[in-house]
Amino acid sequence: MPAAELSNVFDQSLLNKLMPPEKTDQFFEALFGDADEGAFNISLAFRQGTPERLEFEFHLTSKPGKCLACNLTYGLPNVFARHPVINIKELAEKIAARLDGIYKIDRWHCGETMEMTSDLHVIPLYLDITPTK
Repeated sequence: MPAAELSNVFDQSLLNKLMPPEKTDQFFEALFGDADEGAFNISLAFRQGTPERLEFEFHLTSKPGKCLACNLTYGLPNVFARHPVINIKELAEKIAARLDGIYKIDRWHCGETMEMTSDLHVIPLYLDITPTK
């Protein structure tokens, strides 16, 4: 599958199914015991793909009336990597299933939090892939 086709495969409709909005409340419920304690929403975006790597991003957008403080988001790559609600391992498996068996995911990892704006922080998700043939 050429890299150019990947943006068609990983359109926003599919990404919303892979990381549905209710995951945000489930995450904060598990983390704090109360979903209302969460300061941001979590969504998934496709950044780009090559024959060696797929790059996605977790977008953390501040909730109305809440502050998206750096001290809240900078430690999240490690939390996301092992949190059962976010479940990156399962997410990677679902992404691999969309690759029609042409590629397999060898490894995944989260990059460091990037502060894009005061209302948007991004956590990169890298999936290292190799052709199956």
